[in-house]
Amino acid sequence: MSADFLQLAGKTILVTGVANKKSVAWHVAQVLTEAGANVLYAVRSEKRREEVRKLVGEGPEIFVCDVEQQDQIDALGAVIAMRGEKLAGLVHSIAFADYADGMKPFHETTRRAFLRAVDISCFSLTALANALKDSLAEDASVVTISISTTTMASENYGYMAPIKAALDSSLAFLAKSFSRFSQVRFNAVAPGLLKTSASAGIPNYVESYLFAEQATLRHSAVRTEEVAATAAFLLSPRSAGINAQKIVVDAGMGTNYFDEQILGGFQK
Repeated sequence: MSADFLQLAGKTILVTGVANKKSVAWHVAQVLTEAGANVLYAVRSEKRREEVRKLVGEGPEIFVCDVEQQDQIDALGAVIAMRGEKLAGLVHSIAFADYADGMKPFHETTRRAFLRAVDISCFSLTALANALKDSLAEDASVVTISISTTTMASENYGYMAPIKAALDSSLAFLAKSFSRFSQVRFNAVAPGLLKTSASAGIPNYVESYLFAEQATLRHSAVRTEEVAATAAFLLSPRSAGINAQKIVVDAGMGTNYFDEQILGGFQK
């Protein structure tokens, strides 16, 4: 087997959404760097750029793009185009939900909160893909970060599950649209519960995480580096036959909710 199995060496990939060392995007960037890829970063603010600069050092380029601002998305597209180098991939690892007021029943979700979350967490993929379409290589790969299931009504995750469902659906439509002029692929990595800074802001997340850990077939939680490895595979030419798909990375959790150890407390 070739030492360069992923065939990413020397290729340029734009990674969005790095916040800190716990971020999925950071772990993806690390795997890509180890594979010899040239990683570019896009973050949401100047403050975040300063923080990420401390992580990556002086070499990699870091662009600022608040995806709530269309002019900044357009500017990112323009500056990437000016580099004159095609992107082999784009990592969309951007999500936001406002839980500041605590969790409410789903039917009490406010229009403001829902639409803002849709804009940032879902529509940003379409907006970025459109802005970068001329800079993507003919066979580029776009990978977003979803969740393992959007049909289980996890009350503490609230309205974000329907938004992730919309993100998943967007993959098919983006793949179809781009197929008219390219072979760009759109896929998602869909992890089970992870230990990230973003997840720490979800009410009662620790309890959900501990349950998910026991529900995995190996009784050990999914690790962020496992998610990153799957993302790197989807970004690589090795996954050329995969398009408009969602790859679940949950260590078998979705098959194991009735595990004997979990049910032990209910058995007489």
